[in-house]
Amino acid sequence: MAFRIRRVDYFYTRVKDQPGEAYNVLSKLADLGVNLLAFIGVPMGPAITQLTLFPEDSTKLTEAAEMAGMTLDGPQPALLVQGDDELGVLASVHEKLYQADVNVYASYCVADGRGSFGYIVYVRPDEYERAVAALGV
Repeated sequence: MAFRIRRVDYFYTRVKDQPGEAYNVLSKLADLGVNLLAFIGVPMGPAITQLTLFPEDSTKLTEAAEMAGMTLDGPQPALLVQGDDELGVLASVHEKLYQADVNVYASYCVADGRGSFGYIVYVRPDEYERAVAALGV
């Protein structure tokens, strides 16, 4: 199974839950040269959406957010797994974490339909270095 695991930072920002808000954030960041490795949007009640941004370059994101007048919460650590979409690949990642007694408290995965996948793994900050070691990052 061919896959790569790397450390990533993520940041939160909150926006009104209305059409165009994610577009506004994403287009501003793109205009300022921020490349995102991943992006997640989830509702935080009836009127607020939380956007989670995983930048390729955390410094570039924080500078761009300041220029755009955006408030960010972070950085927080996570792991990004990317590779060939093969049967059992996620189980192999979780097996290593389980053997190291690391709890995955949240995760998101998507296959691209062309044989590759991306998987974001959240572990608690006090278990992060143990997770990194267990996965050989």
